[in-house]
Amino acid sequence: MYQTVDQRGNTVSPGANAISARACPHNPAVSCSNCRLSDLCLPIALNKSEIDQLDSIIERNRPLGKGEHLYRQRDEFRSVYAVRSGSFKSYVLTSDGKSRVTGFCMPGEILGMDGIGSKVHGVSTMALEHSSICEIPFSQLEKLSHQLPNLQSRFFAIMGNEIVKDQHIHTLLSSYTAEQRLASFLLSLSTRFARCQRSPDRFLLQMTRGDIGEYLGLTLETVSRGFSGLQKKAIISVNNREIAISDMTSLKAILGEHDH
Repeated sequence: MYQTVDQRGNTVSPGANAISARACPHNPAVSCSNCRLSDLCLPIALNKSEIDQLDSIIERNRPLGKGEHLYRQRDEFRSVYAVRSGSFKSYVLTSDGKSRVTGFCMPGEILGMDGIGSKVHGVSTMALEHSSICEIPFSQLEKLSHQLPNLQSRFFAIMGNEIVKDQHIHTLLSSYTAEQRLASFLLSLSTRFARCQRSPDRFLLQMTRGDIGEYLGLTLETVSRGFSGLQKKAIISVNNREIAISDMTSLKAILGEHDH
């Protein structure tokens, strides 16, 4: 039996009233085969029979509220998770108790791979808003991957993309200016929103500016000045947490990219 997470982020064993495996709390009829995120998630490149096999091991747990932890740093690794709705942030706590945000996760993306190597989660992950996930017990995913080469290839591709993302953030922190870091962050969000069929040029930031600063290696003040600077150049407009990208070409030009 796999554990769930209570409102304080503690793992608990499901009781008699727990949601049964594979029943989506939002819509019991939803499965991998008819999920709108299937082109982003693990089912890509699987045929109908293979998708049904994957669907049989997935547990669709209850939604998480804003601020609720999916798992915590040093928790035992059991599963990986596909984000169905909402968004999450991952962070590490250093030995002196300080926090550093390591990433943000959006619908169709996979969480939890930080624990595969050591069998212990290396980061904590919490919901930034009301969110839902599909839980995939890793031991069962491993067994199924041996039977389904397409699934194994897809999972390896996702892991490879995570390595590329880690390399990118290392480059970002080591050689980009504050303005370039912010531009790269906004362009990344734009691309990811477009992938899950949401507006690429107008979106709400669920994370705080402090979170963004921790992720980009910038102070809160520098992040605020950076947004103000981009707004003064008419590249973006900012309304509280809502960002509208007014000039995508100029935003890309900050990084030396060209619009296609």
